[in-house]
Amino acid sequence: MDTKMLETMHRRNGTKEFDKNATITQEELEAILNDSITAPSSFNLQHWHFLVFHNDEAKQKLLPVAFGQEKVTDAAATVAILADKEANHNIDAAFGPLVEQEVITKDMMENMRSTINKIYENEKAAHDTALVNAGLVSMQVMLAAEARGYDTLAMGGFSGDKLKEEFNISERYEPIMLISIGKEAWTPTKTPRMGIDQVSTWV
Repeated sequence: MDTKMLETMHRRNGTKEFDKNATITQEELEAILNDSITAPSSFNLQHWHFLVFHNDEAKQKLLPVAFGQEKVTDAAATVAILADKEANHNIDAAFGPLVEQEVITKDMMENMRSTINKIYENEKAAHDTALVNAGLVSMQVMLAAEARGYDTLAMGGFSGDKLKEEFNISERYEPIMLISIGKEAWTPTKTPRMGIDQVSTWV
């Protein structure tokens, strides 16, 4: 049993206030994101894109989009998680290396392309799939940051429309959350969880 992984999961908590003086390097942020993209995704299409706010100017531009919540400027960095509603365009990137490695044939990839594109003709299915898979990578971002000694806060309080307008985000992407990353100024009380008997039904 990987007890370190379990300790990371149980230690993670939403940060209430970030240390304004704490910093994180671009290399550390890239490492966190690189860890995060090991998340599972439907057809391995990797339905996510990261918009990273690292320097002070970028974080200040994000502040009004986040309704003035200073956590986005106090944190060392904030990552906007974007769900890719057109992840079917990732087929070559997802399956091409497998063809090159002779794990699958070119015909198999083309059959997969046909199946996937048929699914993506349904806009609601494409939208819902994107949100689910971007949610998976979001949790990985927080756990990867926690494992590397950083604290995080997932934020839903922002305007997705303003984010897209301010930062010229394509309609291909749907912003789902902001994740601020840094060092906590003080340690909040661990938030309680309901018991398994309250959240489970055994059938």
